[in-house]
Amino acid sequence: MMRKQIKRSLSVLSAAVMTAAMLAACGQSAGDVATVEDNQVATSAEPQIAVSVETTESNTSSKTVAMGDRQIDVEVTDIGLKGSFTYWSAFTGDSATWEQERVDAFNEAYKDLGITCEVQYVPDGAGINNGKLLSAIAGGTAPDLLITDNPTSAYQYVAEGSFMPLDSVLKQIDLDVDSFYDGCKDVMYYKDQCYLIPQDTNVIMLYFRPDIAKECGLDVDNPPATLEELDAWADAMTVADGSSYSRMGLIPWLDSGNDAFVVPFFFGADPYIQAENKIDLTSENMVNYMKWIQSYASKYDPEKINAFSSGLGGMFSPDHPFMTGKVGMTITGNWFTGALKAYAPDVPYTAVPVPVPSYGRAKSSTFGCNVFAIPNGTDADKAALAALYIKFCEQGSVNDDNFCQWRSIPVIDAAFDDVTLTKEGDAMYKMEREIAGSPLNGIPALCSVSAELSTQFQTLRENLIYNTSLDPETELKTLEEQMQAAMDSK
Repeated sequence: MMRKQIKRSLSVLSAAVMTAAMLAACGQSAGDVATVEDNQVATSAEPQIAVSVETTESNTSSKTVAMGDRQIDVEVTDIGLKGSFTYWSAFTGDSATWEQERVDAFNEAYKDLGITCEVQYVPDGAGINNGKLLSAIAGGTAPDLLITDNPTSAYQYVAEGSFMPLDSVLKQIDLDVDSFYDGCKDVMYYKDQCYLIPQDTNVIMLYFRPDIAKECGLDVDNPPATLEELDAWADAMTVADGSSYSRMGLIPWLDSGNDAFVVPFFFGADPYIQAENKIDLTSENMVNYMKWIQSYASKYDPEKINAFSSGLGGMFSPDHPFMTGKVGMTITGNWFTGALKAYAPDVPYTAVPVPVPSYGRAKSSTFGCNVFAIPNGTDADKAALAALYIKFCEQGSVNDDNFCQWRSIPVIDAAFDDVTLTKEGDAMYKMEREIAGSPLNGIPALCSVSAELSTQFQTLRENLIYNTSLDPETELKTLEEQMQAAMDSK
């Protein structure tokens, strides 16, 4: 998944941002450690991935088309329709360039069938984050297809009736999604119908600087595998400097800790219990997560952390604290390797599964996805044409350079075998595949109040950081009741 628009790591207390929960599981084998001493990540492209795209021989053909400066082989499906469809893409910057190459390749592939994709670049999650999409749907001007980098809010749109179910159109174009990872299906299905299709997915890992670890006398061959070990590493790497720090081992709310429920997921917390339609913020696991956050605030002083972190660079910046050595560890996704290669090619790093507590989800991950959706009210023929673009985008020949640059992963396990990184025996990609295969994986807090729940949770978390006298369980209970009432009223 193209992640150049991944949220930049916010300075410590800025936007209600928090934890990268890396806590304890059983010990990690050598296969769980991927070290890159010089960040030489493969970026070659061109393999063919058969991503569960099943078509009949009679309506499928192969073509070679240009995608950027590459020639790729793609499958083209003839469903007996022609025409154009409109498409809103959330991608910006270099990701938008890649998207345009993908659209141009699709249009070249389907030119003889008279099918054209008309793309428009719409920031803020393809209009999901700022209300533009809702206004377009209400006004009858919505696109026929969109892709957003905000799957949680997209799921809330599904629950509110903004997107159409895709089961019939997927059957029409012969796109089989049954073999997609079960963890991806959390966001794909609502009330047993498919509404959202992930383009690809990502896994979350703990990155650490082996040079800093060695400097601190830590054993880089035995990275942290328990919560206690993680905290010990963080403490060993931290260097105080008067009223601030010159280096911190770990800021739990940096990078993917900025997300509301990524780190709670590793603690084994389930903010929403679908079978009971229940918001659950007061489970023992969730309370333990918040207490862990508060323990860092108490130990290292949030004001000092804030002073240290103000002005730090974002994810895609050479001033990111991990790249400059101001932070020894961080929890983030596979896309960070692309940022490291681009902005800090000489910085060594090691990636391992996120450590979890004994009751947590060991060697697992939340799945971060860019998802396709078709707005409700879309003409049936337009929807079928738009679905052809989804199918096109699932092909490995289209995705391989994306996989190699950002280390994002296919949505089915078998597709790994055709990825260049797999063929080259890349150790980190092998570890990603192992993490992706965990039956514990998923996408948390998907419900009819997903977006508001995430925002309110982040705000609560920040309050608990700055006011360690607050009782986490009491505050969580208040928010739980508030969000349950909001959900029940829908």
